[in-house]
Amino acid sequence: MLFAKDMIVPTSFNPNPNIPGHNKRLRKVFKGAVGALDGTLIHAVVPASKQDLYRGRGKGDCYQNVLAICDFNMIFTFIVAGWEGVAHDSRILSEALSDPDAPFPFPPPDKYYLCDAAYAHTRGFMALYRNVRYWLGDFRRRRAMTNKEKFNHAHAKLRNVIERSFGVLKARFPILKRMTPFPLTTQRNISIACFALHNFIRKEGLSDDFFEQYDQPDVSLGNSHVQVGTDGVEGEAHGTASDRECMTQLRDQIAEQLLQHVE
Repeated sequence: MLFAKDMIVPTSFNPNPNIPGHNKRLRKVFKGAVGALDGTLIHAVVPASKQDLYRGRGKGDCYQNVLAICDFNMIFTFIVAGWEGVAHDSRILSEALSDPDAPFPFPPPDKYYLCDAAYAHTRGFMALYRNVRYWLGDFRRRRAMTNKEKFNHAHAKLRNVIERSFGVLKARFPILKRMTPFPLTTQRNISIACFALHNFIRKEGLSDDFFEQYDQPDVSLGNSHVQVGTDGVEGEAHGTASDRECMTQLRDQIAEQLLQHVE
């Protein structure tokens, strides 16, 4: 796994909007954003005694839940693999924040990751406005009108980078959608190795059909990203009340800026 440690390296927290990636104008508005954070489900083959933990909602296949962060160039900067499929995204993040063996790359005070409603909106993590339209498809039928809708639309366009990154990953490595019955530790390591190879190809600037396809911001993601259902439950709170209030004020400021200056 030494290769993975060399390839999956935390961001430098430089949000320079001129680095490769889409939506440079929006990235200047979200000037503190240094990437996106989300969870994804990767197929797993587990013993019968553990299947309830890995199956998630209902019946069917089993999955491991993987937490990942990527930058706006579709390079993964942090991952935590091997969690049971039923584990909530916010729980995995809370555990990652306190894990001394794999220090979480917590952003400086003026930086943050973009995340969805599965995570708490607090310092270092900017979530969407809840109970307001969010998914990009929602805005194809009717454009954003209010400041909160404009914020959610812009947030979704930027956070889409991690969904496209998961799309590249799973298109390139079909084993992530139909795992071989190795021991669970081996399955976790295979997943990590796939993330590392993804980064190697991107960092080396190799000509690549998968990246060319998913570099398009409006690419159809299909079933490449199996999302973990949040069932409307807000992410577990972490940080202080002051941290959450600070992030809420910043979100409101960005929303007003988008309403006034960004079409």
